[in-house]
Amino acid sequence: MNGLQAYQRVNTQTSITDADPHKLIQLLYNGALERVNMAKARMQAKDYEGKGKLITKAIEIIGGLRSFLDFEQGGDLAVRLEGLYDYMERALFEANSRNDVAKLEEVADLLRSIKEGWDGIREEAMGQQAAG
Repeated sequence: MNGLQAYQRVNTQTSITDADPHKLIQLLYNGALERVNMAKARMQAKDYEGKGKLITKAIEIIGGLRSFLDFEQGGDLAVRLEGLYDYMERALFEANSRNDVAKLEEVADLLRSIKEGWDGIREEAMGQQAAG
């Protein structure tokens, strides 16, 4: 499943038909963060079925992000991001099975950090796209 399919599967309201590749990845980060935060609320409310569904969606979105990695152009950064995505997926599985709020918070913090970096390169990415 590619990133676009993963994003469509999370039933977002946002139209992605005109989203450029940089914006699409921003939307994926937002979607993953939103679902991790919602899962935390469901976990605290002892709604374990709802929590499980939200964590599964977050894992699917992270898989979609992984599918966008470009190892030729991204080099070491792409390799490190793949490792981080793998760690986040495993942490989400663990959080789900152990009802571990701290693990969810850890994944949310990681997602926020990566998203901030991604948001910070928006102008550069758009300049490269216009030049290409």
